[in-house]
Amino acid sequence: MTQSSVRGEGTRPDTVRHARGRRAGRGGREEGGTGGQGGSGGHGGGDGRRSGRRRAGGRRHRALRWSATTLAVLILGTAGAGYLYYQHLNGNIDKGERSSGDSKAHKAEPNAAGQTPLNILLLGSDSRASDANVALGGGKDHRDNPPLADVQMLIHLAADRKSAAVVSIPRDTRVDIPACEDPDTGKKFPATNDIINTSLARGGAGCTLAAWENLTGVYIDHWMTIDFAGVVSMADAIGGVEVCVNQNVWDRPLPGVPGGSGGSGLKMTAGRKKVQGEQALQWLRTRHAWGSDPLRARAQHMYMNSMIRTLKSQNVFTDAGRLMDLAEAATKSLTVSEEIGTVKKLYDLGTQLKTVPTDRITMTTIPTVEDPEDRNHLLPASDADKMWAMLRDDVSFDDKGTKEKKGTGKGDGEDAAGDGAAGQPSDEPAADAEIGVRVQNATRSATLGPVTGRAGAIAGSLVEKGFAKATTDTSAAHSEERTVVRYPSDELAGDARRVAEAMGIPANSVRKSADVSGITLVVGADWREGTSYPKQKTPEAGDLPETSDALNGSDTSKCMDVYKPYRW
Repeated sequence: MTQSSVRGEGTRPDTVRHARGRRAGRGGREEGGTGGQGGSGGHGGGDGRRSGRRRAGGRRHRALRWSATTLAVLILGTAGAGYLYYQHLNGNIDKGERSSGDSKAHKAEPNAAGQTPLNILLLGSDSRASDANVALGGGKDHRDNPPLADVQMLIHLAADRKSAAVVSIPRDTRVDIPACEDPDTGKKFPATNDIINTSLARGGAGCTLAAWENLTGVYIDHWMTIDFAGVVSMADAIGGVEVCVNQNVWDRPLPGVPGGSGGSGLKMTAGRKKVQGEQALQWLRTRHAWGSDPLRARAQHMYMNSMIRTLKSQNVFTDAGRLMDLAEAATKSLTVSEEIGTVKKLYDLGTQLKTVPTDRITMTTIPTVEDPEDRNHLLPASDADKMWAMLRDDVSFDDKGTKEKKGTGKGDGEDAAGDGAAGQPSDEPAADAEIGVRVQNATRSATLGPVTGRAGAIAGSLVEKGFAKATTDTSAAHSEERTVVRYPSDELAGDARRVAEAMGIPANSVRKSADVSGITLVVGADWREGTSYPKQKTPEAGDLPETSDALNGSDTSKCMDVYKPYRW
């Protein structure tokens, strides 16, 4: 993407209405939709255990120890732990269903130490469902429209908790969105192919999570969202975040420039400035002045990294009132998936995030290409597949870690049992000729159409290898990034492994699944030719595509260039 092309704002669907949860009775906070303009992580410390009676000074001390725990879920790095006003803060947190869409992603296998990665999807909504959000985002005529997830970031915390990666997808990227059901209304939405920000209106954040899982093959443990008002309150509570522009910037409506929003209103002089409140929101929403949606993601990454560094550098134990503000703002600003919808669960999550140093945090945006069907939209580029593979295999985005073997203690991980099995099943496979196998063609990817005849070719190869009962499943029309062998019950685990072995498919792609009635070989987008599964290149640490726009969390030298029409 270049700065000479400002992409359009995309289409806001008016016909699909998503019932949002309302936030009534929160000390005057207006009702609002879920979503988020960014923010993640934290650095918690201490066990937070206190007993006996506490005077007012003790409560203030507990407040000092608590706030950073909640911030740990918003930003990858700060200090402190414990909890304050437990029931009150629990009441601040809105929550919803983790996944409301059709997804077949599975948790990664543990490494040799029994650790698994942690993946959190952060969403930013443009909801105008409250007076506060209308005032901040404009568009009062769109108050009743379904919200769009305009900011989408996946935080990947490595299994060893020593590094973290953040991957953004530009909001106008066209992807497959699976069938979803709105958990509030029960309304069902069929699968579709559309820009990814529309997924929020098709079953809430759980539908967006399912779309990400199907696109990436990465199991996502939790989601978190924040809206316009939440961004402002968090920025105020933090005390401001330093950002940088190389030229004076004013993001405002200009004659002849396409787009529906007319700009964020951000106006700054060149150099480094601290933004907070509404100006912080303007920074995160600015797109025209940077020149493209991927460049907006870069500005958001700079903000997040700066926020992490700010919180790590502050002595937050010297101002009890400010720390209580941070705790209140964080819990009021968040909507989270229900399995982490308590202060204790957020505390437990924060303790896992606390160990990542800033120089092991890598912010990226997926490589994209222009959508041939609509120049205002994007498609994932082929290089994005390498990034998804690195996340699936828990390969760090930087090269600063130690060189360790991945796997489950059985060598390089190639011989590990698939998800859904505890260790290697002991059952022996039946004779090849007695094993029934259905073969599905799921070779369509985000950028390429399906390869016709793939199911028949693979089924024919299986028959030649002695699997006389192999057949083609002509009903399959979905897409799968990686080839997988699925089986419905434990007694068929050995048979499924035998099928995978015969075709050269790694054993960690053999998975138990309730979605199949018999052994099913799903030919994915990674196997578009030949009858032997292609050997997959193992990605190495730091081997990111040059087009991923990687930014290290400790890099303080970056400034945004301003697209010329928006300089003043």
